[in-house]
Amino acid sequence: MTTSRRIADKKIAAFQKNIIKRGSVPETRAKKGSDYPVGPVMLGFFIFVVIGSSIFQFIRMATGGGAA
Repeated sequence: MTTSRRIADKKIAAFQKNIIKRGSVPETRAKKGSDYPVGPVMLGFFIFVVIGSSIFQFIRMATGGGAA
């Protein structure tokens, strides 16, 4: 058997072993649905920026500085 054929057979065997294991993921590796996609710091910063900018815009409009 040539070297390239042995390497190909080894790769095929590893691939076939991987196919057999498909779908049997351990419990610890599975994602949980209770986690947030962003952290609490980023969420707080986003809320601060959105609400802060809207309050700032209302103040500008109330004082007559806004043109729209």
